[in-house]
Amino acid sequence: MAVLDFTDRTVVVIGATAGIGRATALAFARSGAKVVAAGLGKADGQSLEAEIKGLGAEGLFLEADVTREDDVREVIHRADARFGRIHVAVNNAGVECTLGPVHERTAEEFDRLLAVNLRGVFFGLRHEIPHMLRHGGGAIVNTASQAGLTGLAGVAIYAASKHGVVGLTKSAALDMAKSNIRINAVAPGPIETGLLHRMVGDAIPMEAIAAQVPMGRIAQPGEVAEGILWLASDNASFVTGHTLAIDGGFTVP
Repeated sequence: MAVLDFTDRTVVVIGATAGIGRATALAFARSGAKVVAAGLGKADGQSLEAEIKGLGAEGLFLEADVTREDDVREVIHRADARFGRIHVAVNNAGVECTLGPVHERTAEEFDRLLAVNLRGVFFGLRHEIPHMLRHGGGAIVNTASQAGLTGLAGVAIYAASKHGVVGLTKSAALDMAKSNIRINAVAPGPIETGLLHRMVGDAIPMEAIAAQVPMGRIAQPGEVAEGILWLASDNASFVTGHTLAIDGGFTVP
C-alpha cells in the first residue's frame, strides 16, 4: 500500500479518541503530519497523544464536546496557535441510536443524535473554513455512514443525521469550490468499533451483520482511515462534494 505523505502539514481530527477517529489520527501521524486530536475522554485522549508522539510525530490532545460551539472554536484556535496553518480537518464525532422503529424513539434521543452527528459537523465547518480561507485553502473530510446513503430499518434517527452530513458536505463543497477548499465525506459500513457494538448490543450477532455485507465481513477502523487520508491528500485534488462509500458493497445499487 502506498504511503501518503503529509509531512509538514497540520491535521485536526475531531472525534479522535476511539474507533475510526483514533485510527485516522494515528494514520496521519504515520504519514508525517502534526496531529491535533480532539474529543471526549481525557485518559483516552492522553493515551492517543502519547501514541502519536511515539510514532515520531508532533501531537496534541484537546478535550472537546462537539455539541458546544465554544469547544470546537477553541480546538481550531489552539491548533492555530500551536502549529499555525491547518491543512486538513476531519469531523468524525458521532454517537449511535437505540435500535427500533422511529415511532418508539424519543425527542430527547433525536436531539442528542442531531446535536452530535450533524450539528457537530456544522460547528466544525463553521470554524475550519474561515481558518482555511485565511491561509489559502485546505481539505475537510466529514464522517457520514452507509446509513446516510440508504434507508436502514431500526435506525431512522441515526440515518437522518447521517443523510444530513452528506447533504451538508455536498452543499458546503459547492460553496467553497472556487476557494481551494475541498470538502468530502466517507460513508463507512459496519466497522469493528464500540459504536457498532453499542448500537446492536445482543440484538444482532456480528456474524449476521457480516453476512449482510456483500464482501462478507466487518471492516477495521484503519480501512476507513485510509479512505479519509486519500480524500485529504493531493491525490484527490479534483475531488470535492463526494461521499466515499467504504462499506464492502453494501450500498451498491
